[in-house]
Amino acid sequence: MKLKDVLELSSGKILCGESHLDDEVEFAFASDMMSDVLTLLEDNILLITGLSNNQAVRTAVMSDIRNIVIARNKIPSQDMIDMANEFDIAIITTPFSMYRLSGILYSKNLKHIY
Repeated sequence: MKLKDVLELSSGKILCGESHLDDEVEFAFASDMMSDVLTLLEDNILLITGLSNNQAVRTAVMSDIRNIVIARNKIPSQDMIDMANEFDIAIITTPFSMYRLSGILYSKNLKHIY
């Protein structure tokens, strides 16, 4: 699935990283526990989280994740957006909960990790 498909399915808004819209995402992982994200070994992961702070971007960098969706209409700070731009990471916001978005993406055959 392409990131632009995620954007459409999530009724989302892309805040940075528009160049990633053609990225292929193979897996999705939903968590607010960034320590859990650090255990992931797969490539082409979409991170779905409710965290809208720099910790999510730092964790994505360490985990080689290039695409983040922030749930529940949370708006990240400009500092978080700037950091994501610096590390070439896309951020999408969605009005959906993590649960709802995960279900939608799962129904469209985006793979789960666990």
